[in-house]
Amino acid sequence: MPLRIPRPTRYGWLAAGLGLLGVLWRVWLTVAGTPPTNSDEATMGLAALHIAQGRDLPVFFYGQHYMGTIEAYLSAPLVALAGPSVAALRIPTLLLYALFLVLMYLLVRRVFTAGLAVLTVGLLALGSDRVVKNQLIAGGGYPETAPMLAGLLLLTYLIVTRATTRWYALTGWGVLFGLVLWNHWLPAPYLLGALLVLGAARVPTRRTAGLVGAGLLVGVLPLVVGNVRAGWADNSVAVLFRLSGAGSDAGLWDRIVGGTWLGLPLGMGLCRPSACAGWSLWWGPAVLVLLAAALVIAVRQLGTRPGPEGGADRARAAIWLVLAGAGLLTVLSYVRSPSAADTPVESSRYLSVLLVSLPVALWPLYRLVRAGGRRAVPAAVPIAALALTMLAATVSLTGAVGGYRADRAEKSAVLAALRERGLSYVHGGYWTCNWISYLSGERVTCGVVDDRLGRGLNRYPGHWRPTAQAVLAPVGSPLDTELARRLPGTTPQTVGGYHLYPPPPPAS
Repeated sequence: MPLRIPRPTRYGWLAAGLGLLGVLWRVWLTVAGTPPTNSDEATMGLAALHIAQGRDLPVFFYGQHYMGTIEAYLSAPLVALAGPSVAALRIPTLLLYALFLVLMYLLVRRVFTAGLAVLTVGLLALGSDRVVKNQLIAGGGYPETAPMLAGLLLLTYLIVTRATTRWYALTGWGVLFGLVLWNHWLPAPYLLGALLVLGAARVPTRRTAGLVGAGLLVGVLPLVVGNVRAGWADNSVAVLFRLSGAGSDAGLWDRIVGGTWLGLPLGMGLCRPSACAGWSLWWGPAVLVLLAAALVIAVRQLGTRPGPEGGADRARAAIWLVLAGAGLLTVLSYVRSPSAADTPVESSRYLSVLLVSLPVALWPLYRLVRAGGRRAVPAAVPIAALALTMLAATVSLTGAVGGYRADRAEKSAVLAALRERGLSYVHGGYWTCNWISYLSGERVTCGVVDDRLGRGLNRYPGHWRPTAQAVLAPVGSPLDTELARRLPGTTPQTVGGYHLYPPPPPAS
């Protein structure tokens, strides 16, 4: 059965208008230098630069044997055409965000209702500091994951309900599944759920299994090749488990507080930049309760006798179950990680996939509003409060734009100063080096040193040399203090917020 594109309705036009506002908001932020680039994004930029130059075809994020380089391959044509820039990395992520909105509208309209689809798009159009960073910064693993998951779940529903059985839909399902596996393992609960729904629906035949399997092999091939090259000890699964267990021996309560009380509101776009107001923290447990309620509704729906639409009713309930269950498992997985306690503000990015579960979290309340009656108004109040909280977090980002714009100007000043001094190789800290190498097109390269001037984490080993022409350190940083100690009587040159030192003598 061919897949028919539905005619636009008033719901569709309303969602399109809200989605356009969301895209324009992010375009304006990008033009204003928000969010600022960093060395993780520049690492992906270096991969894109090397792809564009035909020097390398990286499978994994440089310096680690996990997290795919989809963003680098999407950006490589722009880097080849216009040279290395932040814009070359952000244009693909902007397009991925727009695609995410389209896919979420189509998914929610089919699996829930058109009204909830519009509400979902409207909320996803808003963008707090943390959410925008997840969606726009090409640092690997996040901007592309949400649209791929939305597309996978939409295809799952369409295939299970026999809305389409064309070869391209079945093969596309396999390709998406494989690409998500290669890209990042964080959305594993969603992948498992989609696989179970497809298998339980008795869809697979020799033909469908062959098409899905062929697509899966295509999507997962880079992961297989990369793991074979890395060897057993450094395969992506082993590396991910080592990294997820790294950190302090934080207690369970600290991880629960960091992961749910703070991490959930940050990850769902309910907080101002790097901080949450006390009242917004209550959304953490509230979201968990809503997901649990949605899980109960889905289980009950699956246990009832199918309605007039038969298989479609069960398929919808199955997708509800996946969205709710995978959302809860994602939170549980994050709470198990020491990062939830050690760095809850920054590591809340690990909850970015929860936005895919936003409609199912709203469903217990929205269905009461839709049904009308005495419970409609009490159910509408928390939905309105959630929207206002997300709007407030979005507006609060405008207050940080000036600082982020200054950060961009500072980086430009540093690059200009290095060029004026004829420097081609410098040392610096991790969060300094790779953006210098990428934005200069490797005309200036930078080797990472630690705070004691030893060799640091050089994600691209080719950039490391033991001696440099100069050392760049943020003013007042531990590296700056160490350089001042090593070079008494030396007055460093100040470039923006950095001190530029001559290379110090070796430590005695």
